[in-house]
Amino acid sequence: MADHFGGKWLYGGAVLTLSVVSLLTPTAARIHIGVLIALQVLSGLGKGVMMPASHALIARWSAPQYRSAVVTVLLLGIDAGVTAGMFLAGVLCDYGFAGGWPSVFYVFGVVGCVWSVAWFLLCYDSPATHPGISAAERRYWETTIGSTDLESHPPTPWREILTSIPVWALAVLHCSDVWGYLTLMVCLPLYMHDVLGVNTTRNGAFSALPFAVSLVAGPASGLLADWLRTRLSTTIVRKLICVVSYTLICCLLILVGYIGCDRALAVAIICIVTSCAAVGFSVVGVNQLDLAPLHAGKIIGLTYTVANLGAIAAPHVVGAITYDRSTRSEWRNVFFIMAANYLVGMVVFVIFGSGERQSWADGISRDPESRDPGPFS
Repeated sequence: MADHFGGKWLYGGAVLTLSVVSLLTPTAARIHIGVLIALQVLSGLGKGVMMPASHALIARWSAPQYRSAVVTVLLLGIDAGVTAGMFLAGVLCDYGFAGGWPSVFYVFGVVGCVWSVAWFLLCYDSPATHPGISAAERRYWETTIGSTDLESHPPTPWREILTSIPVWALAVLHCSDVWGYLTLMVCLPLYMHDVLGVNTTRNGAFSALPFAVSLVAGPASGLLADWLRTRLSTTIVRKLICVVSYTLICCLLILVGYIGCDRALAVAIICIVTSCAAVGFSVVGVNQLDLAPLHAGKIIGLTYTVANLGAIAAPHVVGAITYDRSTRSEWRNVFFIMAANYLVGMVVFVIFGSGERQSWADGISRDPESRDPGPFS
């Protein structure tokens, strides 16, 4: 839908849906658990379309040579939202209106609704559909991106996408990334409370700090990746960044399980972990645009679907391990599993991934002899 119709209404509609769900959540929680679950299902439907819609827009609003930087800068919103959300949620739970925790949902819901109105008024699917763009800027985009990539909506080469080894390698890496990220985002406050003994308000601040640090690491990694791409092939750059960032994450996650209850050291290490994860996003969040810009929405829809298996598994694994006792030894096992998960994703991508535009990227299957040389190019 995003690649064919454009991402404007799909993305804006998703944010508006999530905002309305947020506003209704406290009431639903008081009515019945079934109503709350129904709202969460609706929330998942809204979240599911956001990444494909954003990539359909990025493919038509960014120059290919700067896409690593563009994606990492735009998706700062994720880390900024987590940072603000964790910090404000801790404060609002203790001091907010409507009984504390409901104010979290009301505040964020109102902010989302206001943002949606601005989005619908200001956003357009591509330079070709923007009514206020100048002729000079339109020519710039046509020259930079190409009139074909800018305006065309070719038929989807589903067979080629579903049988592409680089696409599936990226899907595995995406799953590993989301598993680790969701474990930190959702379960980090539990670790802060049970192991480090942090109260609710300080918990929000401490849990937000690692994601605040990654606000700097993400854009820096994007700029570095694009600079390296002027000197090395895109495939080598993506794999190099993947190896460095994920190896550091694995080592640091193992280390944090053995540091005891030193709050400052634990938070410092987790800050480095989230920074490395932000660096890795210049691979996970951009490689779809390397492989096939016109089908980036479809590819990230596929890889994000696989990645959500990790999002489903992450809190269940933490819950199963820490259900009886949420102690340092149990959390050490959580960190071991996270490290193993990152290692698997890294190895698969390094062996089978690619950073080159695929032969089917224009929607037309070409002669087999002209196909992309593969993941080892």
